[in-house]
Amino acid sequence: MTVPFYAKSPDNKGYIKNMDVVGFSDLGGVMAFQMALYKTPEGKYYMYCGSFKGAGWTIIDVTDPSKPRHVKFFEACDPNEYRKQSTPKIQVADGLMIAALGGGIPFLHGCKHEDKSIGGLRIYDLKQDPENPKLLAHWDSGVANGMGVHRFHYNGGRYVYLSSDCQGYIGQIMRILDIIDPTNPVEVGRWWMPEQFADGMEDGTYPVGHAAEKDWPQLHGPPYVQDGKAYCGYWAGGGVIVDVSNVTRPKKLGQIMVKPPFGGKLAGARCHTYLPLRGRNYAVLSNEGERFPVFSKEKIEKSAHPGIQPMNNLHMIDVSNPADQVLVAEFPYPEVPADFPYKNFNTAGLGCQGPFGPHNLHEPMGKPWLEDNPNRVYCCYFHAGMRVYDVTDPFYIKEIAYFIPPNPEKTLFDVEIPGPMLGTAEDCVVDDRGYIYMDTFHDGMYILRVKEGV
Repeated sequence: MTVPFYAKSPDNKGYIKNMDVVGFSDLGGVMAFQMALYKTPEGKYYMYCGSFKGAGWTIIDVTDPSKPRHVKFFEACDPNEYRKQSTPKIQVADGLMIAALGGGIPFLHGCKHEDKSIGGLRIYDLKQDPENPKLLAHWDSGVANGMGVHRFHYNGGRYVYLSSDCQGYIGQIMRILDIIDPTNPVEVGRWWMPEQFADGMEDGTYPVGHAAEKDWPQLHGPPYVQDGKAYCGYWAGGGVIVDVSNVTRPKKLGQIMVKPPFGGKLAGARCHTYLPLRGRNYAVLSNEGERFPVFSKEKIEKSAHPGIQPMNNLHMIDVSNPADQVLVAEFPYPEVPADFPYKNFNTAGLGCQGPFGPHNLHEPMGKPWLEDNPNRVYCCYFHAGMRVYDVTDPFYIKEIAYFIPPNPEKTLFDVEIPGPMLGTAEDCVVDDRGYIYMDTFHDGMYILRVKEGV
């Protein structure tokens, strides 16, 4: 039996359909999270990786996807001083690398609530030397040791649209920065749901902390901006569309609720991503699942949310009228490989039902070096792996390819792993050549391609 080059062993090689694995990088042993691709004027491709747990970023030269070259890892701060530091989210455009700074989550990142972290974002110049980013500015979100900036939108130009914490507000709101001078970012606008204005409420009447805020409206992000409208996955607030044509005065256009029945209990962001399909009157709304390695049957039974877990899924929404958004179709359940050791993904390795569901989508954001096909959706579906969908017909969505990576053989940082060590897809990027970059939980980055004719 032929063992693929990316396999961990003959019995641990993952599962694949209608795809090829082109390359693999262990990322120097640093776990990535969100990734951002940059194509230089000379035609070189670089991947910049935020860190899932750590204070810095990894740079990989992917000009030849079959031979990714590890360039370097560079730190944002002293990890011994800022033990809760996370640098999870990142965007690149106009020769600028914009990187989020925030606090880690103890049960995922192995830190403590009382540990220190820096919030906000950093802006780096890539034009002079893409392998050695030059720091231009640091913008502070203003909440000491808080969540900082999470997912955000930047496709070049003047404005950065953030999901960020903010003094006086519950959870994360939309904050808009003007970076016409990238050495001096200035906040010019913000938008929030009325329930988020903590300064307008009495103490004790609103939730405090990440766990308590899960079922409260807050912006997960990114505020995906297209044609003057920001499409926002708003946790328990559903999918929200905001008019940002005037960045100093954003205005809500409409909202769709999907919780209940979707999303909740032990899963992640109740509404995670709201992705408009370019040139179409449709958008994909997702409910985040959660990583099974962080659970066990005993942990679920003893949690604050035991028992049956709600379904988390991808939804097709008609957004032709933002004031009257309509759910028109559900994405199919991910195909279970014939030789997969578990009968489904909901109970895989746990011995009970867990909070299964999707995670990140490929987000083109209008960048010319990224694929922007409005008839294709790419989703990292946690332990169901990378899933590729044909959404040409919004009412009849077809899964056309998948890759479930091999199971990791060790953890990449000091955090308890009470559950099954399953191969787990985290984030994905698709370039203008058709290569799919997928990073994983406690493993590296796989470079994939859908087979021709599929």
